[in-house]
Amino acid sequence: TVSTDYDTSDRLYFEPLTAEDVLEIVREEQTKGTLLGVIVQFGGQTPLKLAKTLEAANVPILGTSQNAIDVAEDRNRFKKLIQRLKLRQPENGIATSARGAATIAKRIGFPVLLRPSYVLGGRAMEIVHDASELTRYMTHAVKASGDNPVLVDRYLSDAIEVDVDALADKHDVVVAGIMEHIEEAGVHSGDSACSLPPRSLTDDVIAEIGVQTTKLAKALKVVGLMNVQYAVKDGKVYILEVNPRASRTIPFVAKATGQQIAKIAARVMAGERLSKFKVKSFLEGAAKATHIAIKEAVFPFARFPGVDIILGPEMKSTGEVMGIDTDFDRAFAKSQMGGGTKVPLSGTAFISVKDRDKEHMAAPARQLLALGFSLIATRSTAAYLESQGVTCGTVNKVLEGRPHIVDAMKNGEVHLVFNTTEGAQAIRDSFDLRRTALLNKIPYYTTVAGILAATRGIAAVKAGELDVRPLQSYFS
Repeated sequence: TVSTDYDTSDRLYFEPLTAEDVLEIVREEQTKGTLLGVIVQFGGQTPLKLAKTLEAANVPILGTSQNAIDVAEDRNRFKKLIQRLKLRQPENGIATSARGAATIAKRIGFPVLLRPSYVLGGRAMEIVHDASELTRYMTHAVKASGDNPVLVDRYLSDAIEVDVDALADKHDVVVAGIMEHIEEAGVHSGDSACSLPPRSLTDDVIAEIGVQTTKLAKALKVVGLMNVQYAVKDGKVYILEVNPRASRTIPFVAKATGQQIAKIAARVMAGERLSKFKVKSFLEGAAKATHIAIKEAVFPFARFPGVDIILGPEMKSTGEVMGIDTDFDRAFAKSQMGGGTKVPLSGTAFISVKDRDKEHMAAPARQLLALGFSLIATRSTAAYLESQGVTCGTVNKVLEGRPHIVDAMKNGEVHLVFNTTEGAQAIRDSFDLRRTALLNKIPYYTTVAGILAATRGIAAVKAGELDVRPLQSYFS
């Protein structure tokens, strides 16, 4: 990484990122000459939390001001900004106590997404489904957030989540990349696979996202980088979160678009005009894209006994990989291989999905049969598939007695798992299923979008169409 590259840095300090240590380093640097300022946009959430302390110590912050950072990070101030700009958020309320959160949840309805202020990696963010879960959560969340408020959001089920990275100075805003998540909204952006360019958003929605991103950057007076997370449901665009800093998607966007985004942002923060760099706006080039890049998260689950692999709003991944090709299916297959997932080409696929996902399963099930797989499913899913003319065997859930699905997985009789679930009890009941898939290295997909993408990726691999090309060849 650049941060530990002796050829890039004049000096390199290995110290904890605490206010005391950073201020000591600043004072040391000031003895060597005039300090132009400190960049806080490249270290994730931690340096943003230090910005207030640095400003109080009269240390200049380069780029976006500390006040603008606070507007974006403080749930209450940000909500007022969204209302002033006449933009749309999921129905929500601000709570500082369990009683306050319960009142809001009763008004907007369960499930709700709870998000503390000033937290790293979605820490303590959670989707809760009932009042008892909410009471338990608020004790934990208020600890994570300190004295800062907690945002109680209406959870937008089946929405498409979108990540946007933008560059700005006080004159111009350039949208560098728009990424469509493959997992549904509610999965942390760091844990979701995503596609650049988006694969299902309409031109009108993409244009609207561009307009809203520009409005936010100008209102916050962003200088440098900004990341915005949106949800799209029924053609409407909702703002979930704004981070006035580099996000973990910046390296991905840079590689996928062939632009040195971080370098340009650093120079803009140091005082240069954005217009000098002739950055290509994603909004102008999306229709002409000749390749698709897929970012896939990499997880450490196998190293932690007892951990649940189901994804949610709190980040669990420890890295990511990229697959790139001229076709979505091939790019997705490459991303799975890069992330260490074995792409099965034959065997038995197990399908068990919640009721509202059943209608989406007939197409991938038929495709798997055509690719030579056999299918097994839990009784309700199997009954639905059979009603659609899909040949499918049945297998017991763990709670229904042996022999059940976990036995079949341990015996090597299952080679691919498609499972979606919701509700606290159902998630607990299916824990053994997910854990067994992990320990036995069986590919496992927990969202409809992931299931559809995985099926198409398997078809691409079976067709023998994957090739390897230099990254640069996609931009020549």
